[in-house]
Amino acid sequence: MNSFEMERPAPYHMQFYEQLKQMIFDGQFQPGERINETQLAKQFGVSRSPVREAMRLLEKDELLIADPKSGYSVYTLTERDVEELYQVRMALETLAVKLACKEATDREIDDIEQVLTKADEAIKQQLPSQDIVQLHEAFHQTIIQASHNHRLSKQLNHVNALIHYCRIFHFSGGPRAETIQKEHTAIFTQIKERRAAEAVQAMTDHLIHDVAHLKQVLSETTEK
Repeated sequence: MNSFEMERPAPYHMQFYEQLKQMIFDGQFQPGERINETQLAKQFGVSRSPVREAMRLLEKDELLIADPKSGYSVYTLTERDVEELYQVRMALETLAVKLACKEATDREIDDIEQVLTKADEAIKQQLPSQDIVQLHEAFHQTIIQASHNHRLSKQLNHVNALIHYCRIFHFSGGPRAETIQKEHTAIFTQIKERRAAEAVQAMTDHLIHDVAHLKQVLSETTEK
């Protein structure tokens, strides 16, 4: 934890924001764990001001929950949150894939295919799970960009941190990675052929399976 060093070009609070966010994603802070502003400032040798600003940004991302009495604690994923988040994803990403079938340039379709190829190679090489998650995330982001709807992209940006948190939470590598890859391939096939209705259905099926798996992982975690 103490090996982290501040870089001068970016504002301190943004550097600290990125570092804290990654620590949450890496599981260095557990769901529900209290985050002590003063202690963090001492650990990293900075003033409390950048720490405080970083924590406010993380609160906007909903990765930290503010409590007037106890300060901040790490977000704890619930089934209700999963349902609400994936309702948003379902509405926006099915629209994105529909628009991509119509609006995507041939170059953008090639870009989607390249991401798929890289993910396939990463799975075969058994690269670290975070690398595979990033490629799966890039697949969705490339489709969103290919929709050419900036407002849609902006809406999804509001929940990107929680979507990433969910991806990490329910990703376990192995068969799960291969299942996601197959579903992504099915989505891409329909986009490449510019079959909007079929692409929307493939994306819908994929997100439904994601929700089911995430709820299963949540249930198993609760039982432990």
